[in-house]
Amino acid sequence: MTPVQEPSRDYLLISPCRNEADYMRRTLDSVLGQSVPPARWVIVDDGSTDETPQILAEYAASHPCIQVVTKPDRGHRAVGPGVIEAFYYGLDQVRMEDYPYICKLDLDLDLPERYFETLMARMEENPRIGSCSGKPWFRSASGAWISEKCGDEMSVGMTKFYRRSCFEQIGGFVREVMWDAIDCHKARQMGWIVASWNDDALRFEHLRPMGSSQKSVFTGRRRHGFGQYYMGSDPFYFMATGLYRMAHPPYVLGGLATIQGYLGAWLRGADRHEDDELRRFIRDYQRRALRVGKSRAVAELEENAAGKWSAPQAS
Repeated sequence: MTPVQEPSRDYLLISPCRNEADYMRRTLDSVLGQSVPPARWVIVDDGSTDETPQILAEYAASHPCIQVVTKPDRGHRAVGPGVIEAFYYGLDQVRMEDYPYICKLDLDLDLPERYFETLMARMEENPRIGSCSGKPWFRSASGAWISEKCGDEMSVGMTKFYRRSCFEQIGGFVREVMWDAIDCHKARQMGWIVASWNDDALRFEHLRPMGSSQKSVFTGRRRHGFGQYYMGSDPFYFMATGLYRMAHPPYVLGGLATIQGYLGAWLRGADRHEDDELRRFIRDYQRRALRVGKSRAVAELEENAAGKWSAPQAS
């Protein structure tokens, strides 16, 4: 009798970074202490001017799975297209097809010990799950835990975990601010399931809160608003989410900055994502979500798109 072959849990991490000395040791330690550690971890130093290179050299010297790649300095921190450019610079250093899973991982996170093991187990249970993640939380100045309020239908950008076959099928990441939402919608359009969970095995600390910026948190919120416009979000849906974000720190003003970013892009006629069919898919979903709620709208999409999905062939 032929023994049943266990599925491979080799996963590839790609971590673009720039000036992460204040946070990265906690990320490095939490990843290297995983119950299932990475098969390969490519860390792209994207022009750091702090102690990041020295810390990376220290860890790479004692952990063979870490490969440090130095990218030529562009002279500034670039969120969105710059981060994805650095991601692909790292991905070009390895054979992606050697790994069944791939993850874009930021270096400002503290992950629970069974984080990657849990994600892969859930993907093994449901082969339609193409991308998934845990939920980010951060600490306020008083030490209180605050959720970043990420929807269950999205995998989060700071730890974007993918089944490689899904990543390849959607064409990878676009090189624009809203890359980490466009990919989720594209995957769902093609019949995949995208999810994130908030249980103890997957809840993690984001050491630099989402939507913050090297300039100010309001710059980050305006950037998010622009990204929603670029993605093609329905204006009524986006206004509803902007109002919802007013209940999230920084209260009121953060939500207003997000709306400002969207309206500013609309008034100046900024370019939008070139995939017209995907933009229509996103707007149709958002309008349905306004009528019946996100959970029901996502469930309907997943059911309707099931026929588009087929199990990937073993490589």
